[in-house]
Amino acid sequence: MSTTDLPPAGRSVPAPSEGAGTDPWRQPLSVWATAGAAVVAFMGIGLVDPILPSIAEGLEASPSQVSLLFSSYFLVTAVAMLVTGFISSRIGGKATLLLGLALVVVFAALSGASGSVGELIGFRAGWGLGNALFVATALSVIVGAAVGGMESAIVLYEAALGVGIASGPLVGAVLGDWHWRAPFFGTAVLMAVGFILITTLLKAPPRPAQKTRLGDPLRALAHGGLSTTATTALFYNFAFFTVLAFTPFVLGMSPYGIGAVFFSWGVLVAVSSVVVAPRLQHRLGSVRTLHVALGLLLVLQAAIAVSAGLDARAGVVAAVVLTGVPIGMNNTVFTEAAMEVSDAPRPVASAGYNFVRWMGGALAPFVATKLGEEVSPVLPYVVGAACCLVAMGVLVLRRHHLGALTA
Repeated sequence: MSTTDLPPAGRSVPAPSEGAGTDPWRQPLSVWATAGAAVVAFMGIGLVDPILPSIAEGLEASPSQVSLLFSSYFLVTAVAMLVTGFISSRIGGKATLLLGLALVVVFAALSGASGSVGELIGFRAGWGLGNALFVATALSVIVGAAVGGMESAIVLYEAALGVGIASGPLVGAVLGDWHWRAPFFGTAVLMAVGFILITTLLKAPPRPAQKTRLGDPLRALAHGGLSTTATTALFYNFAFFTVLAFTPFVLGMSPYGIGAVFFSWGVLVAVSSVVVAPRLQHRLGSVRTLHVALGLLLVLQAAIAVSAGLDARAGVVAAVVLTGVPIGMNNTVFTEAAMEVSDAPRPVASAGYNFVRWMGGALAPFVATKLGEEVSPVLPYVVGAACCLVAMGVLVLRRHHLGALTA
């Protein structure tokens, strides 16, 4: 199954008859191979976090220049989301996964061999293209191969995201303590292993009968519910990546120290994504759960700002780690909301949504770091808190477009 094979929003995905009621963790090897590669793909998000100060020192770059490692990665990821469905509906889901993995292997290795910060920024952009092709296709491939249908697939996908985000800083710290180049080469090796496993274990799913057009994701954003969800997620992602990209410069720790902070943060992201978010959704509904998560992230951003202003490192660490709870909740609820709120085919709606929301991830690292450099290390978190407030305001003002999420 490629990304265009997911049914339109509003239609259920039938679970395979033999898999109904089964444990979502009992899956074929092909599913685990895809999920394992997804873990490494998501590792790439936080991999550079512990080594950002080391990269700045090794390449004689400013923090704002180094922050472009995130911005170039997510900018290309955002734009590439518009073409992933077009590509996968023509060459198939397995081929798209392998193409994405191959690009990550090449550009991760080139990142490790960079001789300047400009080269590294460019190679991270290429890495973002490969990551977009892989990540955008992985969920639909897991849905097609998993036992237990959509619910089990989302649990596995969110678990992979959580484990990847949690382990990325840890791997980056361990390898980065040896040399800042090592995490990039390590990622290339791991993704090469994933390429081999998917090549050998995953059976190529049939190509969809209807091909996705290039303009379909942008047309899908004309839907009020999807544009509301995407705009809200853009502001949320700005707050999210302010924490992820700027905080390493505030902590003033070694790679191991930064890695430990963000590993703890990532564990909470994983637990919150898989355990907390579904339970709150069941009790409160998707929109109320988003309000709770955004409100909690706002409070914690304010706590980071206050602690940073007082130069209280322990307060900064505690608040940063705790942001993993609302970030995990938001990741899960936004993923499901984007698939359910629109009447467009799910992969098309998801592509349009991801194009908008990853723009927040592209803007935040550079803007936040520049504000921290030139004004105050407190200001980025104030802006992040304001973004959470704006996101909540968008949900309130455009709530009439979100009936599909409250029904």
